[in-house]
This record gives sequence, structure tokens and C-alpha cells, in this order.
Amino acid sequence: MGVIAWIVLGLIVGLLAEKIVNGGDSHGLIVTTVIGVAGAVVGGWLATKLFHVDDVKGFFNISTWLTALAGAVVLLLVFHALTGRRSARR
Repeated sequence: MGVIAWIVLGLIVGLLAEKIVNGGDSHGLIVTTVIGVAGAVVGGWLATKLFHVDDVKGFFNISTWLTALAGAVVLLLVFHALTGRRSARR
């Protein structure tokens, strides 16, 4: 995948992960994209280590999106655990 595809994937996955974890409370567009891209990388690494997946198949493959989403959710949960932040809805 190219750089633009990683950014688009990261933005969409980051938004979905924040919706799942925070109920839609966003950290902002850039942070959300970074969380999504980093989540995709973490998800790909975890898939390789845990499930022995050699590589993701491309931008339009559902396994790519699910792996990236799982990684972004895990990364966001770890971020919240480290910072002590819960959902910003009060």
C-alpha cells in the first residue's frame, strides 16, 4: 500500500476505533489518523506474531481493515490505560 492509502486507512480506522472505545469522542483529525495508522501497524504485527499471517492483502481486503481496526482499538485502550483517561463524556 502507498502512503496515501495508509493515511486514508488510518483516518477511517482511527475514527471507528474512537467510536468503539470513546463513544465518538475524538482526539482531533491528526491524532485520530496517527492512532489509526499506528493501530494498523500494531495490528499487522500482532497478526504476524499470533496468527502467523505473512502479510495483509491490500487496501480493499476486509482482513486488512479488521486487522487495522483491532490494532487501533488495542492501541487506544493502552493509551487510555497509560494516561488514565476514560471517555470524555461527563
